[in-house]
Amino acid sequence: MSQTFDRTALYTLARSLLEQGGLPADKAATVAELLIQTDEIGVTTHGISMVSYYLPELAKDLMTKEGSHEVLADNKVTLLWDGNYLPGHWVMRHALETCMTRAAEFGMAAMAIRRSHHIGCLSALTRIAAEKGYVCYIATSDPSGEWVAPYGGCEPLLTPNPWAVGYPGRDHPVLIDTCASITTLSKVREHINSGTEFAHAWMLDGSGHATTDPTVINQSPKGSILPVGGADHGHKGFAMGLMVEMLTQALAGHGRVEAPTRWGANVFLQVIDPEAFGGREAFVSQVEHLNEACRNSRPIDPARPVRIPGDRAASAAARARTEGVTLPGEVLTRIRACAAEGGLAFPEPL
Repeated sequence: MSQTFDRTALYTLARSLLEQGGLPADKAATVAELLIQTDEIGVTTHGISMVSYYLPELAKDLMTKEGSHEVLADNKVTLLWDGNYLPGHWVMRHALETCMTRAAEFGMAAMAIRRSHHIGCLSALTRIAAEKGYVCYIATSDPSGEWVAPYGGCEPLLTPNPWAVGYPGRDHPVLIDTCASITTLSKVREHINSGTEFAHAWMLDGSGHATTDPTVINQSPKGSILPVGGADHGHKGFAMGLMVEMLTQALAGHGRVEAPTRWGANVFLQVIDPEAFGGREAFVSQVEHLNEACRNSRPIDPARPVRIPGDRAASAAARARTEGVTLPGEVLTRIRACAAEGGLAFPEPL
């Protein structure tokens, strides 16, 4: 059952757990803050929930605790970093600051990052730049992961390969956050943890038959997640997945060729300043004209009017500011276990 909590209490718990896991205070604070911001916009699969996955990585030294990223190339407008498997939220916070500074000077900036650890919810990251008036694109893949079969195949090869775009609007940013697979690995884990199946056949079993059963990814032969478009139009998601791996791995010069075996993230980040083009005011005017035209479109179901990506996140964030942060029971079960193992008190619900 879902419960609602004070955001400061959740942040303190997340930071304390990460510090217990060995992260220095500054890195733990950055990761915890972005995790709670993710819960505040309603993406609870990628919020404090992720602490339960990060702690074992820290314990096994698979998430680097100390040090910084390495700058492998800096051509002013384009950069290449090695993240050294440091916490992805921490790496991305620095990458965003760098690219926003460069975009303000040059109009745009792009960066490829190899060997970061997991970077979390992409829309929580693009939102940082969009709220400062920039257009931000982020794509990520894990060269060690094999969860999505290429269209027409039944052996998992690709990762879900998410990508996101955030850009400023009048009242709040537009936040487009999607992936090349029909669902995410976090959603698959959520269904496995809660013992539920998908409402639609979004998985393939090891023989290539579409199924609602998320546990096929743990069976032998291993099942997979279908690409966007499913069994019918999955060639579209497959093409999208190839694009993401090109941007995140080929541009980074590191990926499946090196056959890494640890959980990590390759990233492509681009920040654009509308002021360098038609101007920020004109940009927002065009964006809002289209947004309102879409929202005013006659809905199929009057009870479900057209929404713009980012509307739900803005509503969730506003609700969290006044009512607290709501977490589902499946997340609470795992984070309560982390707190108990660490000897930390779990906050009381509001």
